[in-house]
Amino acid sequence: MEGLIELEEERIPISEKLEVINYTTIYKSGKWWTAVALVNSFGRKQISLYLWLNRDGKWKRNQKYTIHSRSEWEKIKEAVEKYLDSLKP
Repeated sequence: MEGLIELEEERIPISEKLEVINYTTIYKSGKWWTAVALVNSFGRKQISLYLWLNRDGKWKRNQKYTIHSRSEWEKIKEAVEKYLDSLKP
């Protein structure tokens, strides 16, 4: 998909307790960084959407949303898609 960074060289700034399996940067500037990560969290895989803010040269998590199952994702996707036509292309 155009605009997404697939091969990452920089480690995403998340807890060392989580094993990062893979991640995709959606947007990154000097101040903001958004990424989707597939992680192993205490033996369970989950997908999280992260938003970090760069404060004084360090990335600090501003927001995180975790998807725990395919059925949960389908509900989220269905709800979001209802509003997509309201957005600009």
